[in-house]
Amino acid sequence: MHIMNRLKKYIIAFLAFLILLGIDQWTKWLACSYLKSQGEFPIIKNVFVLQYLENRGAAFGMMQNQRIFLLSLTTVILIALIIIYQKIPSDKRFHILRILDVILAAGAVGNMTDRFFRGYVVDFLYFKLINFPIFNIADCYVVISAILAVLLMGFYYKEEDFKKEGI
Repeated sequence: MHIMNRLKKYIIAFLAFLILLGIDQWTKWLACSYLKSQGEFPIIKNVFVLQYLENRGAAFGMMQNQRIFLLSLTTVILIALIIIYQKIPSDKRFHILRILDVILAAGAVGNMTDRFFRGYVVDFLYFKLINFPIFNIADCYVVISAILAVLLMGFYYKEEDFKKEGI
């Protein structure tokens, strides 16, 4: 029965990963289909707009035209996330950490997919009011899940939680 529970955990995680990846890719398809030729589409005038951008770099446009390096780095990160997921205890207490791992992986693969097939990442969400760099759904997955994981590691989980599990 233990094997079935473990298998179920991986199947559910993989399905959630595919759904999140699908949402990211669908929104990028919409951006390519409708925003690319349209320019800016205001959601909240002068505050939040949809605006198509082809980002050939990483976060905040850093490391422009480093496609091979970014693909390699993302592959390493994805392998690390898979290993971490396998090591996260099955206790209910660690459920949120497993969820955050899956969300982070979906974000990484979402942008990796763009880099691999398009040569750039499609960004389209823009907080114009504060002139924040244009981003996408995968970026949201990565940033939000990483911040929550750091907060959990710093304030909820204790070092002993991981030492006893061999992490």
